[in-house]
Amino acid sequence: MEVRTLQYFLAVAEEESFTRAAARCHVAQPAISQQIRSLERELGEALFERDSRTVRLTAAGEALLPHARTVTGAVAAAKAEFAARSGLLTGTLSIGAADGVESSSLPALLGMFHRLYPGVGVRLVEGASASLVLQVRQGSLDAVFVAVPLEGFGHRVLVRDEIVALVASDQPQARAAALSLDEVSAAPLITYGSDSGLYPRLRTAFEEAEVPFRPAYATNHVALQLELVAAGVGIALAAGAARGITGDPRITVVPVTPRIPYAKALLWRSGPHSSAPLRALLDLPAPAAENSTAE
Repeated sequence: MEVRTLQYFLAVAEEESFTRAAARCHVAQPAISQQIRSLERELGEALFERDSRTVRLTAAGEALLPHARTVTGAVAAAKAEFAARSGLLTGTLSIGAADGVESSSLPALLGMFHRLYPGVGVRLVEGASASLVLQVRQGSLDAVFVAVPLEGFGHRVLVRDEIVALVASDQPQARAAALSLDEVSAAPLITYGSDSGLYPRLRTAFEEAEVPFRPAYATNHVALQLELVAAGVGIALAAGAARGITGDPRITVVPVTPRIPYAKALLWRSGPHSSAPLRALLDLPAPAAENSTAE
């Protein structure tokens, strides 16, 4: 069992795709598939359930996962220590951060990175998803934390979440077990602006439900969405992982049906353009993607 094979295993497990894992590891997909098959023969059990659309861990894969993270993490830590001792890794890592980054596993990943590579400065740039993605395309940012998927990027999922409805607690809808998109659209709709990475996901969900998508108030600041709901303006659709949406007696969080799941990830340009600090960050074992709601 080789460390590189375990790294491939982790990539497939985290990306839930052999194609995306190959792009992340900068190898051809057949090489990933061959290594996984070899590992499965060595262990005597299948590690992934495969069909035409999804790749998921089996019970054996789940059992291997923590051991793979421990081994690859130890190797990365050893490399990092000697890189730091010899001063080989310096420079700046520039990451764009859209809304919701504080609820993701990115802060924990950056904490690990800082301990291993204290000579690298980290620049965090806040902004709307559209402008941050453009900066990654242009090379002024190494990576960006936004909703996925986007073509032409490698990515690592850091949050799995779903959209919820925020309703004023004194309204009848607050007592519902769930709200349909028809019911949500009957009230003035408060949600993210068109420059948010979640906007296309919401628009698609409404189109699939054949319900008109007509936001009356658009803001990427969830705190403002909450205040508008509390003021009786309408119903908001927001990320379930958003900070502050629970614990406010004026607001009730209600599930939406059909569910609108989404993922947020660290994205970077595919191909041989990555900076040394970014490659070092991507070599670290990622903390498990946060799940704010049941899938």
